[in-house]
Amino acid sequence: MTPVSFLTRRPLRALALGLSLLLPAACGGPAERPAPRPEGGSAAAPAPAAVPAPAPARPRVVVLGDSLTAGYGLPSKDDAFPALLQQKVDAEGLGYEVVNMGVSGDTSAGGLRRLDWALEGDVRVLVVALGANDGLRGLGPDQMKANLAQTIDRARGRGARVLLCGMEAPPNLGADYTAQFRRAYQDLAREKGVVFLPFLLDGVAGVAALNQNDGIHPNHAGTARVADLVWTSLRPMLAASSS
Repeated sequence: MTPVSFLTRRPLRALALGLSLLLPAACGGPAERPAPRPEGGSAAAPAPAAVPAPAPARPRVVVLGDSLTAGYGLPSKDDAFPALLQQKVDAEGLGYEVVNMGVSGDTSAGGLRRLDWALEGDVRVLVVALGANDGLRGLGPDQMKANLAQTIDRARGRGARVLLCGMEAPPNLGADYTAQFRRAYQDLAREKGVVFLPFLLDGVAGVAALNQNDGIHPNHAGTARVADLVWTSLRPMLAASSS
């Protein structure tokens, strides 16, 4: 072998050795060694992480209403009277979920249109707090009564008990209208045999210290009064259902 051929082969061998060392790095590094298997068996699979079971759904109390229910003018729905009812439910360990289904501006007809959605889940009690906007718009008391009657019937058809909250019409609409408006709730409660709260804003309406600047929607103190009033009728219904 000539010196030239010997010198030529050494660089080629060095290049081949260098490539053999570089290729594993270019493909992501040296191949990992397989984990040692336990004696007498195959490699154990990692145990799956434990997934907590979902909490069982609680029976529901749905408050179907308008801006008075939604908490208009308050910081959030957590300040509205259904949320305060939830606090009372929890304090007594009654195990219900109170759902706020208040929509500002809604009438008795609007509440009826979204009733199927409101009754989703295990609804045990439906609190009907509609009609204020019917009165503000001067809508016919007979039609309001018909809408509320359908609401009651459909809720009962789904197995829910009903608490009907009455409302008063603005006095500027005249004595005849306000009397018809009030009587629509009274007659409906008697005809359907539902639990009846004659006036949702009893002790709050017309009291400046308990209302916002518009004189219509309760402030924090007024909302607490409303929750206390509704609770006097709702609590016996929930206690009876729980027992």
